[in-house]
Parts: sequence; structure tokens; C-alpha cells
Amino acid sequence: MKIEIDQDKCVAAGQCVLAAPDVFDQRDEDGIVVLLGTPSEDRYEAVREAAQLCPALAITLSEE
Repeated sequence: MKIEIDQDKCVAAGQCVLAAPDVFDQRDEDGIVVLLGTPSEDRYEAVREAAQLCPALAITLSEE
């Protein structure tokens, strides 16, 4: 799974962090999403949920 984040679109809602806290975090200064690393396969469903929950559609996924 390839994860792309458009930080310019991010509105700092934090839904991605709630859905997949071991994959996403937020910068302290402005709350913009930060990718923590490539998730293991058992986290793919949580990452898909995070992308769906993002109100700004700032997370794009592609299956590799």
C-alpha cells in the first residue's frame, strides 16, 4: 500500500489519527497530518478507514 498525503489540503481534523494512530500523527504547531511510516498489512483496513474519514480528502491510497 502506498500512502500519499497532501498537507496543503489537510484541515487538521485529526480523524486519521483516531482511526490509525500508529500510522498517522499531527504536527504540534498546526495539527497538520504526518505519516509515521509504512503500515504493516494488518493495519491496511485502519488506513483505508482513515482515508475515508478525512474531511479534506488529503490522504490518497494506492494498492501496490
